[in-house]
Amino acid sequence: MRHMHHLAVAALATLAATFAHGQGAPDPAQAAVTARQAHMQLYQFNLGLLGGMAQGAIDYDADAATAAAANLAALASLEQGRYWFEGSAAGEVEGSRASPDLWANMDDLMTRTAAMETAALAMADAAGTGIDALRGAMGDLGGACSACHQSYLLRN
Repeated sequence: MRHMHHLAVAALATLAATFAHGQGAPDPAQAAVTARQAHMQLYQFNLGLLGGMAQGAIDYDADAATAAAANLAALASLEQGRYWFEGSAAGEVEGSRASPDLWANMDDLMTRTAAMETAALAMADAAGTGIDALRGAMGDLGGACSACHQSYLLRN
């Protein structure tokens, strides 16, 4: 598994280097928006599986739940400071839905990010041990996501 992780990181680095070389360096604010949106899509992809299992819409599979929860824990533990590039709020960068209020409340954002990491690590411990444990961990995980989104994500 570790080997596959290193291969994925190497492939992404190569792709990024190729893009930067072939297209010129992207605007830092636009790059931050793109990175954080990709990060959130990966959260959503893995949360979709776990949430579907918790709701009974998807059959519980301990291996799949464990993998999705491990992905969430890995994502949550990534250093995300560069995603929150000042000047990358909604209205400042195309496609951004980040509230301009976020930058005045960076300490709060980092607290909420830490809560997400804690909840994701708890889910990683619980997800493969049974559907009841997965359901039990889902509340804190969903709460961590929605707490940040309610404060700092602009809805269209």
